[in-house]
Amino acid sequence: MSANATFSEPWSGTLTHLEWPSTPRLALITLINFPVLAILLNVLWQLLPRPKSQPPLVWHWIPFLGSAATYGRDPIGFFRQCREKSFIMQMPLLQYGNCFTFILLGKRVTVTLGTRGNDYVLGGKHTQLAAEDVYSPLTTPVFGKDVVYDCPNEKLMEQKRFVKVSLTIDKFRAYVGMIEDEIKGYLETDPKFRVYQMDDINEWGAFPVLEVFSEMTILTASRTLQGREIRERLTKDYAQVYHDLDHGFTPLHWMIPNLPLPSYRKRDAAQAKMSAFYQSILRHRREHPEEHQDDDVMASLMKQRYRDGTPLRDHEIAHILIALLMAGQHTSSSSLAWTMLHIADRQDIQEALYEEQVKHFGTPDGGLRDITYDELRDLKVLDAVVRETLRLHPPIHSIMRMAHEDIPVPATLAAPSEDVTYVVPKGDIVMASPIVSQLDPTVWEDAETWEPLRWYDDKGVAAQAHKQYNEGEKIDFGFGLVSKGTVSPYLPFGAGRHRCIGEQFAYLQISTAICALIRRLELKLESDFPKSDYESMMVQPLPCKILYRRRKFD
Repeated sequence: MSANATFSEPWSGTLTHLEWPSTPRLALITLINFPVLAILLNVLWQLLPRPKSQPPLVWHWIPFLGSAATYGRDPIGFFRQCREKSFIMQMPLLQYGNCFTFILLGKRVTVTLGTRGNDYVLGGKHTQLAAEDVYSPLTTPVFGKDVVYDCPNEKLMEQKRFVKVSLTIDKFRAYVGMIEDEIKGYLETDPKFRVYQMDDINEWGAFPVLEVFSEMTILTASRTLQGREIRERLTKDYAQVYHDLDHGFTPLHWMIPNLPLPSYRKRDAAQAKMSAFYQSILRHRREHPEEHQDDDVMASLMKQRYRDGTPLRDHEIAHILIALLMAGQHTSSSSLAWTMLHIADRQDIQEALYEEQVKHFGTPDGGLRDITYDELRDLKVLDAVVRETLRLHPPIHSIMRMAHEDIPVPATLAAPSEDVTYVVPKGDIVMASPIVSQLDPTVWEDAETWEPLRWYDDKGVAAQAHKQYNEGEKIDFGFGLVSKGTVSPYLPFGAGRHRCIGEQFAYLQISTAICALIRRLELKLESDFPKSDYESMMVQPLPCKILYRRRKFD
C-alpha cells in the first residue's frame, strides 16, 4: 500500500458522505454573512492610516448608510457630539473639532462649524462651492426647469433681481393690510376656529399648529405677492395640487430623486399642472391687458429682461412663481408656528405684545385701528420676539455646497497640526450649520432659552450679532447690494450670494400675522412645549395644538 493511498483513503471516505448545502440554504448563509463581512471591511477601512490633510472621518458601523440615521434624527445633537466627543460602543473615542467628514447615504459630507465654518461655506466663491449641484435634484422637479438651481448661477442672480423689484417699501405698505385681512377672514370662516366664531370670550378652543400656520402663510403670501386672482384660484381649485407638490419636497426626494413611488408621480403631475395654471394666466393677461391691472409679481416679471435683452419666457415666470410660493411658505410657516408656540408658553411676553399694540394702535373707544407698515417697525417687543425665534429656530439647520475643486481649510477654522492644512477634496458636499452658532453657549447667555429680552440691550451680544449680519461688508452679487453677513453668529436667512432675498417680506409677514392674532386671541399651550421635528426639509415643531379664546366681543 502506498503512502498516498494510506493517507488519502480515510479522507476519501469521509468526503463521499458530505453533502453540499442546498441552493436556498447557501443563499441564506450568504445573506447572513454578507452584511457582517461588509461591516467588518468598513471597520478595517476606517482603521487604515489616512492622509493628514483630510478632515477626520466620523466613525460609523454600516457602510453606505454611514451616519445617516444619527444625523437625520437629531442633526444639532450630531454636530455637537462630533465637535466635542465621539463614541464607539459607548466609549469615548476622540474630538473631531469644527471640521470633520461623515458618510451620508454613500456621499462624503464635510462639515465646518462655528462662525468661521459658516464663513468658509457661505462666503466661498461660487466657482469653488456650488449650491446648484446639491439642491437641483430636490428643487428642479418641484419648481420646474430653467430657474433657481436649474440654471447657471449668473442667471439665478438675475432672477433674484427680477423678484426683488416687487419687494419694495411701497409694496410692503400695501401688503400689511392684505395680510391682516387674510388673517381676520381666516379666523372668521375656517372651521378650526369655530369657538372664535361663536363670539364667546369665556370658552376655549384648540387648533392644530402646523396645519393652521401653513394655511395662513400660503394665503397671505399668495394674496400679497401673487395677487388676488391667483390667491383665490389656488385655494379653491389647487389645494390638492399644492399638497402633492409639497409632499415632493422632502429629504427622501433630495437623496434619491427618481424613485418609482406614488409621491414622485404625484409631484411631477402637480408641477406640470401648476406650471400650466400660471402660464394660462400669463397668456390671458397678454391677450387681454385691459382686464388685468394687478401690480403683482407676475406683472413685474412680465416686464423684466435679462442683461442680454432676452425677456423671461412664460415657463420661467411660472416656475419662479412656484418657487416663491413653495420656498417662502415652508420657511415662514415654520417660523410663525414656533413664534406663536413661544408666545402661548410665555404669558408675560404675550401680554407685553398686546399692551404694545394698545399703546401704538389704541383708539379712544377702546378698540384697535388697522396695523400700518411704518408703525409696525416701531414695535420693540414684537421685533425682539421675532428675532429671538429666528435665533432659536432658524428654518434650515444645514446649508450645503458641492466642492468643485480641492479647497484648503483656513488654520483659524481647523488644522491637524501647525505645519499641515486640511483640504476638502473635490466632490465632497460641504456643509455649514448656522444654528450651531446661534445656540453656542460660548456666544449666547442661556443659549437654549427663548428670551426676547436679550434683544433689548443695544450693546449686548444679540445687538452686535444683528449689526454684523445687516451692516457688514456690502456686496452686489447681481441682485443689488446686500450685507455679506457671513461672520455673524446670527444667520437666520443665510448669508453671501444665496442670502434669502425674501427676508424682509418674511419678517413683515410673520410680524403682521402675530399682531393680527394677538389683538384677537388669548393663547396658551395645550400640553408641554413640542420638540423639533427634523424629518422634513424645514425644522418644524412636532404636531401639537394651541388653546385659544376670543379676546374681545365683536
